[in-house]
Amino acid sequence: MRRIPFSYALASLLVLALVIWLALGNFQGFQNAPPDAPDRQEEGPRVEVVEQHSIAFIPEQVIQGQLTAQRETTLRANIAGFVTDKPMAQGSRVAAGDTLLVLDNDALPEQLQQARDELAVAEAEYAGARNLRERELISQPELLRLQSALSASAASVAQLQKQLDDSRPTAPFDGVLNRVEVELGDLLQPGEEWGQLVDDRRLKGAAWVSQQQVGDLSVGLPVTARLLNGDHLEGELTFISHRAEEATRSFYVEATLDNPAGKRLAGASAELTITLPPRQVHTLSPALLSLNSEGQLAVKHLDDNDQVQQTTVELVSADTRRAYVTGLPDPLRLITLGAGMVDVGETVTPVATEEATISRPSTGQDSVHAPVD
Repeated sequence: MRRIPFSYALASLLVLALVIWLALGNFQGFQNAPPDAPDRQEEGPRVEVVEQHSIAFIPEQVIQGQLTAQRETTLRANIAGFVTDKPMAQGSRVAAGDTLLVLDNDALPEQLQQARDELAVAEAEYAGARNLRERELISQPELLRLQSALSASAASVAQLQKQLDDSRPTAPFDGVLNRVEVELGDLLQPGEEWGQLVDDRRLKGAAWVSQQQVGDLSVGLPVTARLLNGDHLEGELTFISHRAEEATRSFYVEATLDNPAGKRLAGASAELTITLPPRQVHTLSPALLSLNSEGQLAVKHLDDNDQVQQTTVELVSADTRRAYVTGLPDPLRLITLGAGMVDVGETVTPVATEEATISRPSTGQDSVHAPVD
């Protein structure tokens, strides 16, 4: 039998060892390999979300108005006469009942005294006649004649008293004698204007509001008037017109303002701030407001299932930094970034605003976040 050369035998053993080693290595690798990971569920688009609660907000309406005196009257003569005295100078502060002007009275005091004496006589005659009539010593017509004379005497006294009072006109209410347009010796005729009395302790602020604003107003709301010099007057809304002005479709409103210092403000313009009742609102950036398919203001947010919702809102107030709206759920999961990239009803992956701010690389631009109070 022919023997196999030693070199061939050695080579065969090496090849066999290599095959066995490769086979065992693949098997061990298979044993140590982790099982295939199940397919991960595909995530929805990522949006930034912040959760916020509503806050109490006190809205205000600011309108331009005109200040006038709460009460003012034109003073006119009731009888003819020459001016004999001016007890109150123009600009004086007077009280109700103070004499403002004196006209000559043509001996009216004496005439009044005579009429009173005649009235006393008529009263005595009528009283005596009633006693006589009870005893049937005079006729009924005679008693009625004396009663008529008594009435005529009383009317004469009242007429002369009024003429005397009209010769000394008095202030009908507390105020300032704003104008006196007569001098001593001037002749006044009945109905002729001679002065003006103004009550400036309370002022009336008059303004016009639009038909969109008038629905929020009610009598009794606080009003603050800001003057051109920075001073403020406090008061309340006292009148709201029930009919719009035809040309402008705006409504006339009035506010009564306290002016205890008697500042000279009647006729001046002022900015009236009407404080409306508090409302629960959400604050957000104006950039987060959008229009829905019906052209109404709306805001996108997430529900509890991370689905995008779009809710119509009412804009209560706004400035360059914040918008104050009502109509959103409370608490609110507000989308602060990415709202324009997702559709209503779409399921998304929410990322808290704080987390996203930390993990997002800087791009050189500040992202807009809804302010949270």
